Amino acid sequence: MDRAAEASGVQSIDRALQLLEELADAGGSMRLAELQAVTGLPLPTIHRLIRALVHNGYVRQGASRRYALGPRLIRLGEIAGRALGSWAIPHLADLVAEIGETANMAVLEGDAVVYVAQVPSVHAMRMFTEVGRRVPVHCTGVGKALMSQLPDDQVLELLRRTGMPAKTPHTLTDPGAFLGELDEVRSQGWAVDDAEQEAGVRCVAVPIKGAPAQAAVSVSGPSGRVTLGRVAQIAPMLQLAAEKIALELRADPMR
Repeated sequence: MDRAAEASGVQSIDRALQLLEELADAGGSMRLAELQAVTGLPLPTIHRLIRALVHNGYVRQGASRRYALGPRLIRLGEIAGRALGSWAIPHLADLVAEIGETANMAVLEGDAVVYVAQVPSVHAMRMFTEVGRRVPVHCTGVGKALMSQLPDDQVLELLRRTGMPAKTPHTLTDPGAFLGELDEVRSQGWAVDDAEQEAGVRCVAVPIKGAPAQAAVSVSGPSGRVTLGRVAQIAPMLQLAAEKIALELRADPMR
């Protein structure tokens, strides 16, 4: 990322935000020397900024002089995720009008996927996931779409923390197989949950590239209506919706 091109003119704020982003990119934890190596900032400057971030709860000091993202960021992330979901509602409604199935938006919070917005299908039999529900990454379309945006080593680290419990007989429970599916998601641009989280339900999902948080949109419904033959038709509609959401966010950075 060209951080110099994004400078706000307030150097200390730019640098503090850069440190937070580097911690996030590294999986949430680094030593001061590692931060110096990736940022090129003087060590005294990093120490001063980190100390201020620790004081305010945005960074915490752990064992072995490692610094990690702090708990105060959780509240900011949750509020930002809900706001992001509210802006996506018109685009989700368009998807429901076009496809006829429930449309969702989800973000990555910690090690789980959280649904932040939904527009339900008009069908009596439909997929229903309440906003705020947390689900695993390994058995959901949105989870796969989100994980496809991360390096494999970060994906494996997350899976080691969460495990891969089987939700249905179709759930992937092997990390190697999951990484193989992520390669396919990256190649084709969309992910499919084929009755892996809930029997009889199929979900198609794509990442929202360029969003301020790791986010994805999806369409879900009974396998009898969301057939494998429809997946290739649904995916481009999802990609267009994701592009529109990302474009709006980039056009209005104050949102």
